[in-house]
Amino acid sequence: MIEVKNLKKTYDVKRRDGLFKSHRETIEAVKDISMRIDAGQIVGLLGINGAGKTTTIKMLTTLIEPTSGTYSFDGMDAIVHPAEVKKQINMIAGGERMIYWRLSAYENLWYYGQLYGIDNSVLKQRIENLLKMVGLQDKANLPVETFSKGMKQRLQIARGLINDPKYIFLDEPTIGLDAVVTRELHDEIKSLAKVKEKGILLTSHYLSEVEELCDYIYLVNNGELIVEGTKKDLTDFVFLRNQYVFSTKGMDKNVYNGLKRHVRNVDNDAEILFENGKAMITSNVELSTILAGFAIQESLTIVELHKMEPSLEQAMIKLSKDMKKEAEREILYKSLVG
Repeated sequence: MIEVKNLKKTYDVKRRDGLFKSHRETIEAVKDISMRIDAGQIVGLLGINGAGKTTTIKMLTTLIEPTSGTYSFDGMDAIVHPAEVKKQINMIAGGERMIYWRLSAYENLWYYGQLYGIDNSVLKQRIENLLKMVGLQDKANLPVETFSKGMKQRLQIARGLINDPKYIFLDEPTIGLDAVVTRELHDEIKSLAKVKEKGILLTSHYLSEVEELCDYIYLVNNGELIVEGTKKDLTDFVFLRNQYVFSTKGMDKNVYNGLKRHVRNVDNDAEILFENGKAMITSNVELSTILAGFAIQESLTIVELHKMEPSLEQAMIKLSKDMKKEAEREILYKSLVG
């Protein structure tokens, strides 16, 4: 398990006040983040650009030290033992970084295996197994510059597994890939977690990807953890209210008005709209049994009754708009109070 507690990172920067003047300023890139990643679990780290995701990942991969806070890998302090942690982790980046185009697929993996100090006899067999796993065994000796984007990304996965890591950091792993290759990589990522029991931290701007793959999600903004939980936890946090679609046979204005009275007896603040023969209901109350009870009471046949589950993308869009409005209000308040 990766356990992160109260991680912070600050930078001292110089800001110019004019041609000859400047001042020192402290920037808080990551303010106070706590999280955990269990073996066999895919965890999402979401946030807009500048939210603190990259700085967090750099700390977790021991590339930079935190200003304060702790993080451990299977109980081992990563700040005290960074070299040991590096043996347990690897990173798979999207795009075409971290592989050498002039080298063949086999030579790329051999090079990275040497960096990890893997014994040659073990490394040879591992490379063969990894190339077979990602479907590149027939392309092993071809230069990477002849590969398609999908083939390069499959090689990225093989490279990220060369040291048989317990924990993998995926940074935009499917960026620029077509739907077919993306589906293949999604299946591979799921297999790494669920079959090989790798702990995985995923960052992605494709929210449908996060929604499909992640067991748990952390949402950060301006270096702070805003909310964490499952996809349902996050959408519930953002939307707060329940949304339903309800219709019956012969549903007309009279039935609609009766439904409205019935629902308002339970939740006087419920919003009820009648569109195309269906009632669209938004309420703070769980209404599934209430709506079914209304149909039974009125001897109506239910045609449709379901609770609408907003997507993670809808939640993120709404949340970003809400945060923008809050930032604008804060700026306005500061300008008013001087």
